[in-house]
Amino acid sequence: MDVKEPISIFTSDYQTAEFMKSMRDLASLAGVLKELSTEKMYDSPIETIRFFNVIQLINEASLGIKDAIDNEEVLYYRYQSTYLQDNDPPTLAQITRMLMILERNNWIVKQSRQIKMRDRGKNLMDGLIRMGNDALAYYLQDDIGRSLFQARRDAEISAAYDDQGISGGNKIASMIYNVEEAIKQLEERQLELLADRNALPQLEKINQLMLELETKLNERLQQFGTVEESTKMSDLMLRGTAAISKGTSLSLSLLTKYIRFVNMQLTPTANTISPEKVRQFILAMHSPEANTNIPTAHDILSFMEQNQYEEEGMDGLWVPVKFAAPIGPQDITDAIHYLQTYEPKLEKPISHQPEPEYEETEMDVRPIKEALEEVSWKMTQSLIDTERIENFLSEHGETEMEELIVESSSNRWHDAILSLLAVSALTSNNKVEQQPIEQTKDYEKQWEWIDDDDKRFTVRQYPHDDE
Repeated sequence: MDVKEPISIFTSDYQTAEFMKSMRDLASLAGVLKELSTEKMYDSPIETIRFFNVIQLINEASLGIKDAIDNEEVLYYRYQSTYLQDNDPPTLAQITRMLMILERNNWIVKQSRQIKMRDRGKNLMDGLIRMGNDALAYYLQDDIGRSLFQARRDAEISAAYDDQGISGGNKIASMIYNVEEAIKQLEERQLELLADRNALPQLEKINQLMLELETKLNERLQQFGTVEESTKMSDLMLRGTAAISKGTSLSLSLLTKYIRFVNMQLTPTANTISPEKVRQFILAMHSPEANTNIPTAHDILSFMEQNQYEEEGMDGLWVPVKFAAPIGPQDITDAIHYLQTYEPKLEKPISHQPEPEYEETEMDVRPIKEALEEVSWKMTQSLIDTERIENFLSEHGETEMEELIVESSSNRWHDAILSLLAVSALTSNNKVEQQPIEQTKDYEKQWEWIDDDDKRFTVRQYPHDDE
């Protein structure tokens, strides 16, 4: 079969006039878009559709669908009367600027009584509008639907261009790529689709698209299979067939699972349970065969998140749990009994507690003070020997300081230090009192006072309260 190679810019002679004109058209498109592209247009996509509106009005007038456009003012008022949904239509100055740009790039020509669209402008405008409509239709699909939509568009473009001898690009490869991407997303989101109660229309749509794509791809591949270069397409054909087969099987399996889940509630419940059938079902769940419709444990748990029963839907992480085996039948019976009779324990209501009433009482702190003083004195006596000083004073009564120190112990200096510590302890604990005197006696001793005035005191015991 004699099949000509489709026309393609990638295989054409760069030096031909036709090739140069086609490149100039694309350069003209880039020039118009560059001159129109401003920061305002980039931040506000509405500015783009206003440009489309303007060239659409010019094209309709050129095709005779509407009256001819004489000048900028006619175009300005026709815009306002046609696109009523535009709350901020372009001003006359903005329309004049658009026309100037289009005329400079040979998209339009201003005649004495009419503004007409040139062939370059019409061809490029048609391409831009098709691109805009395709983008709109693409974004109207969901995530999986976008890949499938693009795959179907690839098949349609391939049929519209490749069959006419004009290359549409690598549309077969693009179609297979988009189908693979859709299948990948379908696999990743199948649990989400099973858990979504409103996913049935989407699943039906995906399945229908898969069936359509299978037909279109087979047609495309069969056609290319007749050309001499079919050997180059063999890998692509195998890849496409595998993708379509996998996608169709996956969508059908998902759809069947969903329907089975929905009908599960309507299934009559048997009075007896066949242990063998339950065992076979559990084994099939954990080791499902290829293309099986038996749901896995994850499928069932995901379906439970549909929240058909109150508080059933709970976001969280399903963690597989392995129970230690064997579990005795009595343990299972006790666990079931516990679950069936479990009652949450509630805290007892808080009873009203009367406010405590406090009574003001007066307490005599003197015994406490005396007890503390006695304890402090006992501690002092455990560290400092005051017994000799106390005994001497008891025998001799009021005594001069130097006489007390020397006579109560000895005339050596270390005994004097110990005696002074004892006198100091007795004085601070109010056991003795000192009275200044003018004249004192001198005693033989091995030490001297640094200040003689320190010895000019007499020491006597405090009288007791009962004396």
